[in-house]
Amino acid sequence: MNQRIRNCAAAAALLLTAMTASATNYTAILTGPQESPPNTSPAIGAAVVKFDPASHILEVDVAFSGLILPSTLSHIHCCTTTPGAGIAGVATEVPTFGGFPAGVTNGAYTNTYDTSLLASWNPAFLSSHGGTTAGAEAAFAAGLNAGEAYLNIHSERYPGGEIRGFLTAAPVPEPATVAMLGLGVPAVLLMAARRRRKT
Repeated sequence: MNQRIRNCAAAAALLLTAMTASATNYTAILTGPQESPPNTSPAIGAAVVKFDPASHILEVDVAFSGLILPSTLSHIHCCTTTPGAGIAGVATEVPTFGGFPAGVTNGAYTNTYDTSLLASWNPAFLSSHGGTTAGAEAAFAAGLNAGEAYLNIHSERYPGGEIRGFLTAAPVPEPATVAMLGLGVPAVLLMAARRRRKT
């Protein structure tokens, strides 16, 4: 194993151990049929979101492939009235995640947000939850835990969203899974398929 790979593995392990016991991990597979309204896009994506309201950390990792036309925006919406269904307003920063790759059909994105900062939230989401970051964090955590939050990716073909997936609680990902996310969606899906076969 070369030094670069060892350094990446060590960094991933450190990141996972740095999260406090109050951190919760959420995952989603993003597809067109899960959008509202559903569409027939062949694109697919995978997301791992970690949220720790105690330390005000929101980590977002997304990989996607096969958008029909280039990407425009991405964010997390919360909170729908029915778990796993419906639509909701954007909860995270607007108009899109800072630094999200626009103008591509395949890509990956990683960012960490300090949720004690107003800039990490959509002003409308803040306003509807008491106008404070504490109120936004509480509502966001409740929505994530209830299955009422989703991550989607918008494109030039589908300005309302080409692919989306509802975030569901998941165990802490293994360092290898985190590393695979950086390699793209096919690797993430392969890992998920292998885990399903083992159970």
